Amino acid sequence: MRIWLMSEWRVQFDANVTFSNGGALQAQEFRLDIPGEDISDDALGELFVRHLGLLMVGDVTIANKTLIQEPHKGSRGVEVTAPERRVIDLSHVIEHGMTTHTGLPGPEIGDWLSFADSHRNYAPGTEFQIGKISMVSNTGTYVDSPVHRFRDGADLSGLDLGRLVDVEGIMVRTGERVIDRKLLLAYEVTGKAVLINTGWDRHWGTDTYTNGQHPFITKDAAEWLVEQRPAVVGIDSMNVDDTDDGSRPAHTALLRAGIPIVEHMTNLDSLPPHDFRFHAAPLAVKGMGTFPVRAYALT
Repeated sequence: MRIWLMSEWRVQFDANVTFSNGGALQAQEFRLDIPGEDISDDALGELFVRHLGLLMVGDVTIANKTLIQEPHKGSRGVEVTAPERRVIDLSHVIEHGMTTHTGLPGPEIGDWLSFADSHRNYAPGTEFQIGKISMVSNTGTYVDSPVHRFRDGADLSGLDLGRLVDVEGIMVRTGERVIDRKLLLAYEVTGKAVLINTGWDRHWGTDTYTNGQHPFITKDAAEWLVEQRPAVVGIDSMNVDDTDDGSRPAHTALLRAGIPIVEHMTNLDSLPPHDFRFHAAPLAVKGMGTFPVRAYALT
């Protein structure tokens, strides 16, 4: 049984939303639950965007706002049946000799014990292979821990797995190269895996991918993320920073705050905007700051 508390308030308002990729949306006499007895227009605009799951929002204008004291109706007011669970792979395949960053060597993958050589150790018809790999840690899709940037930061073995395993995720889709604070404001990111979908992964394996023109997060966007305290931040481009900026402000802000970074992601177009669980645990290697992960999502 639901008890109507006197502190429950809703707000009725008109809204006009413009989108960064063109078009607009209008709403009249729309009602939403609010946590207190008042709410600013800016906060109400962000709540409206989150409630409808709108993407690529430019500006939100609120008008004719009226506060109403009545029971909360729920964030959606509609029961939704969850779809069958899917596993979505978000990682690039690591292959012998591949290029992740220009100037860094590709991985060397081969046999320590081949099937043929194993025949001397086992009964006829029984064979095994033991592989070996030599690579730099920044290979494929990988996670950065704080010690990647700060000498006294946590290494891979010291990462909080709670930030990287079974984390509620949101997907931020943008066609902009410069990802600044205003592109993130409408998203509720606290405690979540924030995966930024720029589409740059389509250039993987080409010179374009590493030519320095990749999308990146600005200093003010990274500082806003730190204020909002997400669990982890991921991106599908070559670097979370503008590589022309040697100070690496996004790495600096996020890793100083203990927020891991996952770079070189892929297949983010297969994700819904929200309602998925993110996983990207690295090996617990002491003394290393970066290592490849098999990043994936469950929806």
